[in-house]
Amino acid sequence: MKEAALTEKSWKNLRSGSDIRGIGTGDGNNPLFLNDRKVERITVGFAVWLSKNINKGIADLTVSVGHDPRVSSLRIKNAVIAALSGLGAVVIDCGLSSTPAMFMTTVDLKCDGAVQITASHHPSDRNGMKFFTRVGGLESVHIDEVLDYAQTAGVPAAESAGAVEKADYMNTYAAALREMICRQVNDTDYLRPLRGYKIVVDAGNGAGGFYAAKVLEPLGADIGGSCFLNPDGTFPNHIPNPENKQAMESIRKAVTDNDADLGIIFDTDVDRAGCVGKGGLVINRNRLIALAAAIVLEDNEGATVVTDSITSDGLTEFIKNNGGVHLRYKRGYKNVIDKQMELTESGVNCPLAMETSGHAAFRDNYFLDDGAYLVTRIVIKMAVLGKQGKNLESLVESLRIPLEEQEVRLAIQTEDFKAFGDLVIGELASLADQREGWAAVTDNYEGIRVSTDKNSGDGWFLARLSVHDPVLVINAESDSSGGTALMLKNLLDFFHRYSGLDTRELEQAAAK
Repeated sequence: MKEAALTEKSWKNLRSGSDIRGIGTGDGNNPLFLNDRKVERITVGFAVWLSKNINKGIADLTVSVGHDPRVSSLRIKNAVIAALSGLGAVVIDCGLSSTPAMFMTTVDLKCDGAVQITASHHPSDRNGMKFFTRVGGLESVHIDEVLDYAQTAGVPAAESAGAVEKADYMNTYAAALREMICRQVNDTDYLRPLRGYKIVVDAGNGAGGFYAAKVLEPLGADIGGSCFLNPDGTFPNHIPNPENKQAMESIRKAVTDNDADLGIIFDTDVDRAGCVGKGGLVINRNRLIALAAAIVLEDNEGATVVTDSITSDGLTEFIKNNGGVHLRYKRGYKNVIDKQMELTESGVNCPLAMETSGHAAFRDNYFLDDGAYLVTRIVIKMAVLGKQGKNLESLVESLRIPLEEQEVRLAIQTEDFKAFGDLVIGELASLADQREGWAAVTDNYEGIRVSTDKNSGDGWFLARLSVHDPVLVINAESDSSGGTALMLKNLLDFFHRYSGLDTRELEQAAAK
């Protein structure tokens, strides 16, 4: 099959938020297939964009390249390196790496930019590219510019190829995390502050296995019972994703089977994480945010914690009771982090931004969503509390957890799905103003969030557009048995008005 012209707008389908995302293995005729030619052109697009944005010649650039363990990652990495070297740029090949570590190469190795080959938690046949500069990850508007340059930029090959150097940066990155733990725990056995702790890690065969072998074990932790540490891009055991029920059950079982003090699980490229406490207490989503918030709010009263839109009312209460301010913003980790940076720029004390998916950005870590940094803060707190005879779980025991929670996705079957979705949400907001037992939440930045009284569901629901897909999403939480089903039943008649919505999933959920 003849390759589509580079100027075709279909290339924009390769953008997924602030990443490039496509197919890495399988049908080469799929327009989303990341063949070597596309990868090379996208890399050229990034080089042109980087050159223009830092005002430096392309042949003078130094760019690091890393990858996750997917089967297609080596092929794509080689295409990226060939393209950069062909332009005369110096390339630092970091091999198997986490995404946050690749950003840190712009700090520690003084790289002008970084490229990570990954599709995060998505299936093994997918792959993609993430880009960084010294000020952080590229935004979606920047990815559009990169794709425009990929299709149109004519960049001649350099007179001589740029050097390609190998660097095992993950060792440097792990050493920095070890030193952070030693320094902040400040144990009498300074170099082995985790002696006596059993900590198990489930890397899901992604890039996170280094944390057990290169961070925890050298500090004295017993990592026996850790699982799926070896990188395997087919992900034969479970999807590396802290939001996945099978993955969380895997690490919970590892904790209980081994009587571990803590369990840690990463997504494929280690920009997200989840935990399990001693005895099997699952610490993800709202509970993980509460734990991170409790840590940053100590001796930091009045600080603001930014989260995404679907966090619970119980979390708002928890943050307030710990002396903080909760700003519930929009879904999408980049939205949450960008809001944190905006607030910080305006003088607001905002040490943490976190999405329920496990993306957590700390102000003192370059506003970078780094799963390994998140769990390092948690490990430090566990060790410090241990010296006081306290346990980690005590920090979140006051968090009110809803009895039920539900997410329903309604496919939008119209061409202009955003306009249609906005129309539906607007009319739902009008209904919320009139319906007894409903009260629209005013401090809301996305869609329509409605609190419901005991006779109408005893909780809240949020109707919002998906960040990327033509889908209207309903999230609901209730403090009463059957409360979420009641809210969904009350919504069913309203959504049945719209022929452009596929309501089958809502009908099934409401019938439970």
